[in-house]
Formats: sequence, structure tokens, C-alpha cells
Amino acid sequence: VAVKATKHIGYENAGTFEFLLDADKNFYFMEMNTRLQVEHCVSEMVSGIDIIEWMIRVAEGEKLFDQNALSFKGHSIECRITAEDPVKFIPSPGKITKYIIPGGRNVRMDSHAYQGYSVPPHYDSMIGKLIVWGEDRTRAIAKMKQALSELQIEGIKTVRDFHLGMMDNTDFIENRFDTNYLSRY
Repeated sequence: VAVKATKHIGYENAGTFEFLLDADKNFYFMEMNTRLQVEHCVSEMVSGIDIIEWMIRVAEGEKLFDQNALSFKGHSIECRITAEDPVKFIPSPGKITKYIIPGGRNVRMDSHAYQGYSVPPHYDSMIGKLIVWGEDRTRAIAKMKQALSELQIEGIKTVRDFHLGMMDNTDFIENRFDTNYLSRY
């Protein structure tokens, strides 16, 4: 559907189509964004395609590769690490006094923060995105649990522990969630 729509309107570059899936597995178009989404890292991990590189290549006049050439492998999870109270999600501005990020194969932390960085009380509270890849969902969840356990940020509150708890939630593990998931969690 997304490829047909972009061809129909003559759009050639990175873009994101958003759909909602109902309980009967019917999907409904919500919107298309002609810009990079925060979640693009997950697509990069499962496709092996550097989306930012391709945006630049297309802008320079190179023809976009055929979408049929895309293949997806494994499972990727992204946790947005924000400077917020993990229970009430209230912003937690302040100075980061300790900042140790996880590393290793198929673990990626995209962030602007560093030890000594002051998180301002205004604007978005996102510190970074922690992204992992595994051969399947079970392995990706295990890798994310390990990465979250290794992530150390002190001086401010973060949602790290919220994400750690979610990795043990049965509905999350079994991929059973919807737009009301967080209100039940």
C-alpha cells in the first residue's frame, strides 16, 4: 500500500506511512510523513539500510533503489530514554552526573547527552534512543533487558526502569498490545 501510494503521488525519498491495526487485523491509513521519524533506527536495524545515507543520496540525484530489493531480518526494539519520572512521567531536568551507555554487537544508543550535560526544563525531555536487534523477538527482548541494565544515568530521573519492567510484561513479550496498553500496564 505504501509503495503504491508513493508511486502514485510521485514521491521518491524516505518517508513513513502510519497505519492502525484493529483486533480483526484490518489496517487503516493514518498519515504519511515525508521526513525522518524518531523510530527510523528500528527500520535500519531490520533492513540493514542506512536511511539517512539514502535520503542524502536521493537528494544528490541518485535514483532510489527498488523497494522489492528490501528484505527484513530479525527483530528490533527501541526504547526512548527520557528525563522523566518513571511513574508519573513528569519531566526531570537537571545535570547528568553519571552517564554510561551500553555497547556491544547489535546495540545502538543515539544520544546528544553526556556526563555533565544539563537537561533543560523546557523542550523535549528525550535523552536518547536505545535500540537493539535480535534474531527474533525473544532474543531482542533479552538483549534490550541487558542493555537497559547496563545503562547508567544519574543526577536526573529517567524512564529506564519503566522500560526494564515492560520487558518482563507478559502482554509485551507475547506482542499483545494496543493503543490502550500503557494505561493498563
